[in-house]
Amino acid sequence: MTGEDQRQTRQDIRGVARGTAPAPLSILDLAPVGAGYTAAQALTATTELARGAERWGYHRFWVAEHHGMPGVASSTPAVLIAHLGAHTSTLRLGSGGVMLPNHAPLAIAEQFGLLEALHPGRIDLGLGRAPGTDPATARALRRGEHEDPDDFPRRLSELTHFLDGDFPAGHPYARLSAVPNGPERPPLWLLGSSGFSAQLAGRLGLPFAFAHHFSAENTVPALELYRSSFQPSEVLAEPYALIGVSAVAVPEGGRQAARRLAASAGLGMLRLRRGMPGKIPTPEEAAAYPYSPAEADFLENWLGNVVLGSPQEVAEGLEELRKRTGADELMVTSHVHGHQARLLSYELIAQAYGLAADQDADDRP
Repeated sequence: MTGEDQRQTRQDIRGVARGTAPAPLSILDLAPVGAGYTAAQALTATTELARGAERWGYHRFWVAEHHGMPGVASSTPAVLIAHLGAHTSTLRLGSGGVMLPNHAPLAIAEQFGLLEALHPGRIDLGLGRAPGTDPATARALRRGEHEDPDDFPRRLSELTHFLDGDFPAGHPYARLSAVPNGPERPPLWLLGSSGFSAQLAGRLGLPFAFAHHFSAENTVPALELYRSSFQPSEVLAEPYALIGVSAVAVPEGGRQAARRLAASAGLGMLRLRRGMPGKIPTPEEAAAYPYSPAEADFLENWLGNVVLGSPQEVAEGLEELRKRTGADELMVTSHVHGHQARLLSYELIAQAYGLAADQDADDRP
């Protein structure tokens, strides 16, 4: 197969802008667990959200790997993706991401080969190089494996060879196979919040997802580095980048009401940074919390990176961000307390951004 032929088969990377939306819109979900809720309830809500996302016209739905966080139930993306695939029919599903240093590349190749076999043509494999947890939990996951700056590219190369079944002759793993391994395999994405993964994704000609929602100051430099480093590959002829964006929309009350919802996640993040992870506090708890001046500054800076307000304000904020960064696709995340508030936020954003309500998902392109 020629490079041009292969590029034609990799158009599953590029998102579809539905309805009158100016760009593809997707969702990043962590199965957030709020105070007063159980993990089982959070996962039920995530399943409901995925089904809604398919109806509302979102392009893809990614879940992220985190460990040791009572407020996040998505510890094992492959398991959750398999479940979501059984409850949806056309929505692209993927990891945003699987943390490659935590796993043997062969295990990931087998997991996502199985997902592709279960839900053909619908799976994305997004990879991160951070642990997604605290150092002690990372050590427990990796069981003492050494780390060095060159390890991620090596693991990525090994994973790619397992997915493609093309280790060179003489390689220690040349006779090994990742099973199942069908004619197609999920497209690889690199995730990052700095320049390392941006440059690596560009050099390898892979799509790139940047975590704007927690590293906004690095967004534009990282995307510029990705584009300047990009080398056409059998996967992509030109760069393709999406950015993760925190966004909260409310039906009434505007920015003040949306800010009140978002502040609960802000307090949860503050506690996580202090080494006290817990469930997402309620908006009432966040409003009553006695912030020190430093904590208040942290919250203000965190909220300043959330696109929030009425549905129209959020749609306008998302479009301003897309134009400013040149992102090809936006992936929104509403990490707030209360399942109904979270689902409503995503639905309102879809409507305001112009996504077509999808009454017949089977007719989607």
